[in-house]
Amino acid sequence: MKKKFKGFYLFVLPIVIAVLQLSIAFAKNATNKSLYIMLPGDTITTVSNVSTLSTSNFKTLYDSLDLKLKGLSQQAFNSANDGFNKLMKEGKLLNDSIITIADFSLPSSKKRLFIIDLKNYKVLFNTLVAHGRNTGREAATSFSNDHSTYKSSPGFYITGETYQGKNGYSLKLEGVEKGINNNAYERGIVIHGADYVSDDFVKMQGYIGRSQGCPAVPANVNRPIINTIKNGACLFIYHPSYINKSSILN
Repeated sequence: MKKKFKGFYLFVLPIVIAVLQLSIAFAKNATNKSLYIMLPGDTITTVSNVSTLSTSNFKTLYDSLDLKLKGLSQQAFNSANDGFNKLMKEGKLLNDSIITIADFSLPSSKKRLFIIDLKNYKVLFNTLVAHGRNTGREAATSFSNDHSTYKSSPGFYITGETYQGKNGYSLKLEGVEKGINNNAYERGIVIHGADYVSDDFVKMQGYIGRSQGCPAVPANVNRPIINTIKNGACLFIYHPSYINKSSILN
């Protein structure tokens, strides 16, 4: 009789322990909004919500990297933070560590393109970037989402695949804001290198050359920039006049 009871006890005990462990796991799920899955050997695998950077963390990043001294406006950076986090939560970004900000509140003579590694707290690139020829001469003042306007479009983009085109090695862009930049892909708005985006042009005429609407970058850093931000990273083209029109930021 004792042997039978002992055998029954040894059979039931693991089941009771397993039930208790599952109860604890799902209780944690209710408070932490994470799913805990019990695996053999009492291992816990956590499937959490998409992590985003808080405003305080972004402020620390802004200060620690001296981005204000480099010329990047606080509003441009904060707006980039808000949009980046929203796109991450919606699962639209494949790259959760790199953000590219083009601050078009600055004149084209300034190094207004910032490519930032959010996880390692590094400015990977800070360089010149062009706006469209009909967007303005020294400064960007007029924008469009329409074909054949030769104007830039502000807002949030997701980087796509690379290709070899008439401007050499280039990167396709998908605009994600309807009425603001969602025609960018069809318009052929891409990142490419250009000889007219250079300090020599700034010295000669006070501003760099202009594109047909593309955020063109210096030819000598075109390839490393594209290889850093391709395939699902966030690009944000900022201008104060755009903020109130943005569906992502409002």
